[in-house]
Amino acid sequence: MSTRHCLVTGANRGLGLEFVRQLLAQGHPVVAACRQPGKASALNLLAGEHPGRLHVLPLDVTEARSREALAHELPLVLGGGRLHLLINNAGVLHGGERFGTLDGAQLEESLRANAIGPLLLVQALAPLLADAAEDTAGAIIANLSSQLGSIGRSDRFGTPGYAIAKAAQNMASVQLGHALAGRGIRVVALHPGWVATDMGGAQAPVAPADAAAGLLAVIDRLDADAGQVRFLDWQGHALPW
Repeated sequence: MSTRHCLVTGANRGLGLEFVRQLLAQGHPVVAACRQPGKASALNLLAGEHPGRLHVLPLDVTEARSREALAHELPLVLGGGRLHLLINNAGVLHGGERFGTLDGAQLEESLRANAIGPLLLVQALAPLLADAAEDTAGAIIANLSSQLGSIGRSDRFGTPGYAIAKAAQNMASVQLGHALAGRGIRVVALHPGWVATDMGGAQAPVAPADAAAGLLAVIDRLDADAGQVRFLDWQGHALPW
């Protein structure tokens, strides 16, 4: 596997933090973005263990100024290089939603964090993404989705804000695939499984380390056909849109 510059959002805990750990272990330089880097103790500890290879930068994916600031700072970190892997991991899930008491502000926040923000982040970072060339593959955009966003698998009412936002994110992934296909940049929507994180809960059956390893393996196995966006789980199985 060739060395690639990686960016992981929502990297201060859970699955995002595990992506950072495993990418560093594979020898890749990583930019880890989160809302409050000063409070990201685990990330800062990793940065101390990997000087020059892990950079921690602020990002609130829902805020235009924050996205623009990251796009301005990133070229300095990349040293004139290009970004080869963007993992859009940041997102929110509001628990306790009930039909009859749904809150419009929460629904809008879910859409901004899970769908609109990641889409606009890719747009802001597009000039920094590696194009496909004869000697290198184009960049990969991995959007962390969920089977809850699958319309084809929906069979109950539950977490509507998250489900609606992830369905919207899936369409954003398809749109991005079309927009960036001419540059050889690939886009994939990924379901990590039910992962034992703060979001998934301690009763979830999939460990973060296993989910991250599985998803990185899926990313490595992607074919070179840009524009053919797929929706895959952490074991590489296709999911219905």
